[in-house]
Amino acid sequence: MTTDEREIRQTLAQALVSLAERDERIVVLDADLMSCHATKCFKEKFPERFFNVGIAEQNMIGVAAGMATMGKIPFAYSFAPFATRRCYDQIFISVAYSGLNVKIIGSEPGVAAEANGGTHMPFEDMAIMRAIPKMICFEPTDATMMEKALPQIADYPTAVYVRMFRKKAAKIYDESLDFKLGKAITLKDEGKDVTLIASGIMVERALQAAEILAEQNIGARVVNIHTWKPIDAQAVKESAQKSGAIVTCENHNVYGGLGSAVAEVAARECPVPMETVGINDEFGQVGKNAYLSEVYHITTADIVNAAKKAISRK
Repeated sequence: MTTDEREIRQTLAQALVSLAERDERIVVLDADLMSCHATKCFKEKFPERFFNVGIAEQNMIGVAAGMATMGKIPFAYSFAPFATRRCYDQIFISVAYSGLNVKIIGSEPGVAAEANGGTHMPFEDMAIMRAIPKMICFEPTDATMMEKALPQIADYPTAVYVRMFRKKAAKIYDESLDFKLGKAITLKDEGKDVTLIASGIMVERALQAAEILAEQNIGARVVNIHTWKPIDAQAVKESAQKSGAIVTCENHNVYGGLGSAVAEVAARECPVPMETVGINDEFGQVGKNAYLSEVYHITTADIVNAAKKAISRK
């Protein structure tokens, strides 16, 4: 599997510029992280529509909400823990409760925060955002998906949270991708023993795990659920029916995350043995992605082991 030559952050910023050329409602707010989020290109193109609010995320959300009341479509950027938990009440009341169209970009999810450590390492961001009524929760898999998703995100009439891996990710998709927000994508459909449901950086690992399992005569389907809310309930039900066992794979706390979202559907529609590969109720720490993935048991090998365990419980 190859690494995409495009960084997701650069792809998003450039796509925003293209979108803003056609839609004057698009504005960008940044919490003094312009270099981290590659938003300089937007500032240079539309200086009057770019706002650096400083390290003041709660105020940033308030400003974005105010702009939304005036008909603008604000995209508000910060690192994921500060874009979510630091300003949760402002998001809940000023944006969601008020029914305003604000797009929130939270970068460096989970172990991607690496050297920034536990204070900057969000394992819970999707869980708390999923709990907000009407909030859309989306995690792009690669740069192509981010580019395809942006127009739909901008057009979506309510608030959207984007959990964005900033840098180069594995290239999973090409330009032929037929993307729809809220619609899961089946990447490998022939497996009959277990379904691996993955998101973000875990999609590559799920595909690698499926190859290892195939060498052991175990058939694994792979489904990319990029939109955690509203989740594609039909895809979850189909996965349970076709394979009879599910493993969820997430760079996030297993409490309230993708595993919880999938289990909510499976328990209601088609209960099957299920295992979760994710962060097991722990705080973050300093380290490289590979090291942290080992520490928190979210590697390809962990997915393989979880798949075998789920199958054994049939």
